[in-house]
Amino acid sequence: MAELTTLESLLEMGFERNRAEKAVANTGNQGIEQAMDWLMEHENDPDIDEPYVPPVGTVLGGDAESQTSTEQPTLADTTEGGDMLYNEIDESSNQPMTEEEKLEQVKRLEELMRVKQAERRERERAEEVEREKHRRRQGQELQQIRQKLQDDDMKKLADQRRKEKMEDKMARQRVKDKIARDREERAQKFGGGGPQSAATSSQPAQPTPSSPTGQGPPPTKKEYDMSRIQVRLLDGSTITTVFKAQEPLAAVRVYVQVNGNTPEGQDFTLLSPYPRHVYTELDMEKPLKELGLVPSAVLVVIKK
Repeated sequence: MAELTTLESLLEMGFERNRAEKAVANTGNQGIEQAMDWLMEHENDPDIDEPYVPPVGTVLGGDAESQTSTEQPTLADTTEGGDMLYNEIDESSNQPMTEEEKLEQVKRLEELMRVKQAERRERERAEEVEREKHRRRQGQELQQIRQKLQDDDMKKLADQRRKEKMEDKMARQRVKDKIARDREERAQKFGGGGPQSAATSSQPAQPTPSSPTGQGPPPTKKEYDMSRIQVRLLDGSTITTVFKAQEPLAAVRVYVQVNGNTPEGQDFTLLSPYPRHVYTELDMEKPLKELGLVPSAVLVVIKK
């Protein structure tokens, strides 16, 4: 019984001639198995259906005898499962194949193709499972990285808040110490002259040289270098902190943006209720001392 050529076998199995010719040419006409493997691997190529132009001198089909002699070792080999593809061929027979023989050979080739397709599907399923495992591993690693970054950000924010609270506490303590010193100085200044003045009043009045004023030079105005600012927010709550007298009003607005509960993107300004004064952008650059907000003041947040 003569064998069909590789090209004829592919055509008998229903493959288009253009694809069959490409498969035979690209596998070097080494046999039906290699041609079918090539077709299954390249069936989705964008140029698979473009017309095939064989190189000069290339013979895709050939006669049955020459094709049989070149393909017989491949076709007679066993598959990976150990099933024989073909029976031993009588090389001396040059008679053409009958229809029954052609059908039998085509059936065997179709069965081989089904086996190949099943193996390919199983291999693709295994590859898909492995890709899914890899994707999940990458997702878990990415989630761990995001969690670590979030934890680091939260730690930095907590450290910043602790630092701000400590600075605020120290500033309040400095103000308290300053107030205590001022009270002590005033007590020493105005309280120490009582006994002396009483003793003087007990003595007879004596004429004194005329002077423009009988009370001496006026007391000097106290200079404050810190200001305690209380800010009333939009929801009615308040926050309080201490600033340097030379800091601009913009520092208060920044403090409200960071520590207040003002909605993100909400534009606002500050208002002094007594006397009522709405501060402008020009006022934001002025020091608290120049705006009369020293040693303490109450401001109100209002929407623009």
